[in-house]
Amino acid sequence: MTVRYDDFAVEWLGYATARLAPEDGPVAYTDPGRYGVLDDYWARDGDLVVVTHDHHYDPEGIRSVASEEATLVIYDAVDPEGIDRDVESIDSLADDYDVIRVDDEARVDVHTPAGEATVWSVAAHNDPEGPNAGPDGSVTHPPGLGCGFLLGLGDRTVFWPGDSDALDAFAELDVSVFLANIGGGGIVSDRHTSADLAERMDPDLVVPIHYDTFEKLEADGEAFAGDVAARSIPVALDARSANQ
Repeated sequence: MTVRYDDFAVEWLGYATARLAPEDGPVAYTDPGRYGVLDDYWARDGDLVVVTHDHHYDPEGIRSVASEEATLVIYDAVDPEGIDRDVESIDSLADDYDVIRVDDEARVDVHTPAGEATVWSVAAHNDPEGPNAGPDGSVTHPPGLGCGFLLGLGDRTVFWPGDSDALDAFAELDVSVFLANIGGGGIVSDRHTSADLAERMDPDLVVPIHYDTFEKLEADGEAFAGDVAARSIPVALDARSANQ
């Protein structure tokens, strides 16, 4: 199922992968791949692909969604040599695509055949004193491991926080579509903290993703949607992808 917001389409393909498509403008993908979510998916229509951190770095997924002239925006701490999976190097990807590395305070204007896009990166992590921290302050996603992205596509802005808590700073962003991370599991923000963030952020639309991919990320998308709707914020579920 594709969620449509006026002339803008959002499709959750599973895990952290969303396809974002304005009617007249570049197609973007967030964190494509892993855990089989892109098996048999070979669109190759993405003008822009963003990768938040090592856990979501999947070159096969990138190649399945990226067009021949795609721009890849990859957080600068992503290091294939330190990943405990056999993955293609970023240098190898750069032989076929325009690769831009960013820190967590960057703005990049991307020129694509389908039009202009703007990418802002933002700090995104688990707070060592937050709900996903262990007794010793250890977290799965410490500061500096990854980032979130605010994407300007057409006349919309889409926020994907990556694997992060619902940080207070996110509420200050000007967001049209919030891709809410609701899987919890001691890994990312859960449905309750993401609903609270949505209320403070006040986007035009909320679409939950990054849940039910595996047992630790199990979450009740319908309960989240009801909570957000009760706060008078438009919300839509991509139920097909949630059940993959």
